[in-house]
Amino acid sequence: MSSLKTLIFFATPEHECSYLRDREATTMFVDPRAKVDKRLYSQLTTLGFRRSGSHYYRPHCNGCNACVAVRIPTERFEANRNQKRVLRTNADLQLQLVPVHYRDEYYCLYDRYITQRHQDGDMYPPSREQFTSFLVEGAIDSFFLEMRHRDQTLLGLAVVDILDDGFSAIYTLFDPGVEDRSLGTMAVLWQIEEARQRGLPFVYLGYWIRECRKMNYKSRFKPLQHLHQGQWVDLVETT
Repeated sequence: MSSLKTLIFFATPEHECSYLRDREATTMFVDPRAKVDKRLYSQLTTLGFRRSGSHYYRPHCNGCNACVAVRIPTERFEANRNQKRVLRTNADLQLQLVPVHYRDEYYCLYDRYITQRHQDGDMYPPSREQFTSFLVEGAIDSFFLEMRHRDQTLLGLAVVDILDDGFSAIYTLFDPGVEDRSLGTMAVLWQIEEARQRGLPFVYLGYWIRECRKMNYKSRFKPLQHLHQGQWVDLVETT
């Protein structure tokens, strides 16, 4: 099994940034031949890495630090007024964790989500192979959080990894027809409470970019910590 001391890292050539216009990005990847277990995955996450399928990566851009790794300390979190409204709105839903696996029901939801909301993104057009490589492969201690209506209609799906010190919120998708339910926020709120119940101190949200509108929701979870010069500290926003 690999360890932090034995890992080899690779950097991609510069490519167009997916989040900020007129920026070039470079990504650092863990050697895909490395054998990553839950312990090593947890260590990588505390160092600011994320998982995408079987790959572990973090931004490594020249002269740009816009991507900020963030996490929520579960014991200190308090829902704000809007987040409490989201909880009330979705009180009619059933949420449960199930082992990661492929189902046509999941893919159909993914297809609608990408096609209707992310035609300008890297994942358009969607495919079953893409869904599998992105959300199913590479699972270590991974689950799908199903969000179903009482009639069992699947409205949302979130990919959740369980780490040694918390949850890692990998990705959330939902039926575009129920956008007003704010299921992305609902999925994070559920993970915070579930992690708290399990005695896990953090929910990792990946990267937050101040200038990226699509990531604004992350800064609404308070307190929010960010990785700064190798240390996790509370994020204090300035305007």
